Amino acid sequence: MTTGAERSPADSDIPVIDLSQAPGEGETWNRPKWMIYLWSATELVLVTNPWQISSGLRAKALRAFGAKIGDGVIIRPRTRIKFPWNLEIGDRSWIGEGVWIHNQNQVTVGHDSVISQETFITTGSHSHRKDMGLITRPISIGNGVWITARCVVTGGVSIGQSALVQPLTRVSEDIPENTVYGGANPIAKGRRFRQAPNERDKA
Repeated sequence: MTTGAERSPADSDIPVIDLSQAPGEGETWNRPKWMIYLWSATELVLVTNPWQISSGLRAKALRAFGAKIGDGVIIRPRTRIKFPWNLEIGDRSWIGEGVWIHNQNQVTVGHDSVISQETFITTGSHSHRKDMGLITRPISIGNGVWITARCVVTGGVSIGQSALVQPLTRVSEDIPENTVYGGANPIAKGRRFRQAPNERDKA
């Protein structure tokens, strides 16, 4: 079947990857199928559910499936977690409504950090020039970080302590501690605090 667009003679030289042969998806599960399916049902009923079900109940459900969730963590409605056993969140952190953590690899969030509404955190991508095989890399989000609304954080990055990521920012590189980062072409825009938290402690 062809599309309505006309093909040029050069089109036949451009490869198309057979997606049915793309490797890697099932290799990231790290759990039996029955647990994957049970988590999917639990997530739908207790975690992603838009009703104002208890944040504590969401945390208990995540812990039951292997997540490490600290004390006082607030998890808002419509949160999505791909694999809870690949998630660690420190004490008193906040996960905003509609946050999606697509963690086929480890995602670590420090204590007193905020992940705001509709932010997407993904550890996975694909080998786009070879076979579309799955590639995953961990993500580390430090203590006191604030990732504001509708950001995208990609695999392999580390966000330093007390950094602030501005709304609608795509994070594809490491961010130093105490840095304000964002913009259409994201850059470091200065310091969040005049004194870094560890400097203030020493004063």
